[in-house]
Amino acid sequence: MRTVRNLAVITLVTLVAPLAAQTARWAEAKCDLKPAHHLVNSGLNFLKSGSNTRFEDQRQKDLRDAQRVLTQALTTGGQEKNPAAWYYLGRYYILTNDAAGVDTAFARAESLKPDCKDDIGVWRRVVWVPTFNAGVAAWQANNTDSAIASFRRAVAMLPDEPTGFKYLATLLFNTGKVDSAVVYFRRAADVAAKDPKYAQDRKDALYNLARIEQSQEHWPQAEAAYREFLGLYPNDPEVLAALGSIHMQRGNKDSAFAIYKQIIGRADSMGYYSLLRAGVEISQSVPEEPDTAVAGRDCRSAARGSRPPLTAARIRARCDSVTAGVAKAYDASSQQAFALAAQALDASLKLNPYYRETLIHRANTALGQRDPVMALELSRRLIAIDPMNKQSIQIMAYAQRASGKIDSTVHYFRMHDSLLIADVTISQFDSTDDGRDVKGLVTNPRPRASPPLSFVFEFVNAKGDVVATDTVQVPPIQPEQSQVIEIHPKGGGIVAWRYRKQ
Repeated sequence: MRTVRNLAVITLVTLVAPLAAQTARWAEAKCDLKPAHHLVNSGLNFLKSGSNTRFEDQRQKDLRDAQRVLTQALTTGGQEKNPAAWYYLGRYYILTNDAAGVDTAFARAESLKPDCKDDIGVWRRVVWVPTFNAGVAAWQANNTDSAIASFRRAVAMLPDEPTGFKYLATLLFNTGKVDSAVVYFRRAADVAAKDPKYAQDRKDALYNLARIEQSQEHWPQAEAAYREFLGLYPNDPEVLAALGSIHMQRGNKDSAFAIYKQIIGRADSMGYYSLLRAGVEISQSVPEEPDTAVAGRDCRSAARGSRPPLTAARIRARCDSVTAGVAKAYDASSQQAFALAAQALDASLKLNPYYRETLIHRANTALGQRDPVMALELSRRLIAIDPMNKQSIQIMAYAQRASGKIDSTVHYFRMHDSLLIADVTISQFDSTDDGRDVKGLVTNPRPRASPPLSFVFEFVNAKGDVVATDTVQVPPIQPEQSQVIEIHPKGGGIVAWRYRKQ
C-alpha cells in the first residue's frame, strides 16, 4: 500500500476570542418569537430567572423547572410545531452545556422559524467558542482524546463552521482512524463550500481527503476528490501530478503522461517549490515493479491446458516472451515517468540550484533512470550542501555503486553505518518578515559521547550569493541522543542553506 504523502499542514489557530454576548445574564431573542402558550411562557420566565439570579441553588431549580415545562409543552402540550418552544429549549441546553441538545433544539426551531437563523447562529457560537478553544488547548498539550472529544462537541454545536470538522478529521487521521477522518474531511469540505470566506478550509479539506483516499488505494474516490479540488484551483501542479499518479495506478498511462506534460509545459510560470512537489509526485507515480514470476506461472498453467498439448520447449518459448514483455512494458512506462519527473526537478533546480530536497529527489530520479553520471554529479552537489546527513551520504553511496566505484561505495556505506560522528538534520526552514527561521537536530549515532562540534552555516540566494552566515556551537552529545539547533538568519532573498564542520 502506498503511504499518504504531503497532507496539508493544519496549523492550530490562535484561540478564538469570546463573543460579546454573555450567557450570565438573560438576553432576549433577536427575532420575532412569541411564546403563544402558557407552558412555553413559563419556560421562558424560568430561564430568565435562572440566568439572572445570583444564587446557584435557585439557578439550578429554575433550570430544572424550565426543562420540565418546555418538555411538557413539546410532548403533551401540543406545541411540537411552536418554534418558540424549541428555541427556548435550545437556550436551556446552552445553559446546561448540552451540545447535542443545542443542535437538535435549534435545528428544529430554525426549520419552523427561518427568520431566527441569525439569532440562533449567534447562540450556537456562544457555546462553540469555549468548546473549540478547549479542543485547541488540549491538542497543543498533546491530550489527543480530550481534543477529539471537544471538537466532537464543537461540530455538534455549530455544524456550519468547517474549522472544527477539519481539526477533528486531522486528529482522527493522526490516531489511525482513517475512515472517520475521511468522513469529517468530507463534511468540512461540504460545509466550507457554502461560504466563500471558508475557501482555505475547503481547499485543505479536499486536499487531505484526496490524499487519504489515494493512500488507501481508493482510486475512484481519490480521483473524484482531486477533480473537485482542480475545479477550484485548476492549475495546481502538485494536485495535477497527483491526478496523473492516480491514472498511472489505474493503468491509464496515456492520460497520466498527458497531465505530466501539461505541468512541464507550464514550468516557466511556476516557482521552484511547486516544481519540486510536482516532480516528486511524478517520480513516485511509478508503480511497483511487476512480479514476472507470477505472469510466467500463469502463462505456463494456461499453456499446459492447451489442446493439442504443447511441448515443454514450446511452453518455455511462449512464456519466456510473456515475462519479457511484462518487464519491457514496465521499463518503458517507468522510464517515461522518470524522464518527465527529471524535467520538472531540473526546472526547479534552475530556479534554485541549492535546495537540498530537490537535489535529493533529482539524484534518486537519476538512479531510477539508470544514469550513474547524473546521479553522481547531483550527489556531489548534495554532499557539498549537507555533508553530515545520513540520507545525503546514503544517496552518494548508491550513486557510487551505480557508477561501479566499489571502493568509494564501501567508504560511503561505512560512513553511513558507523563512521559519521554526528547526523545533522534540518527540519524547518520557514520564511519570516526579515529572513528565515531554521531549526534542526544534531544526533550522535555512535556508542560513545561525541566531541564538541562547530558548524558554519551559510544562507544563500538563488544565485548562490551568501546573504547571511552563522556559527553553531554544539556541546558533547551522549550516545543516541540529540541536540536541537536554531538559527535566525536575516536578509532578503534567502532560498537555501549549506553548512560545513569547522
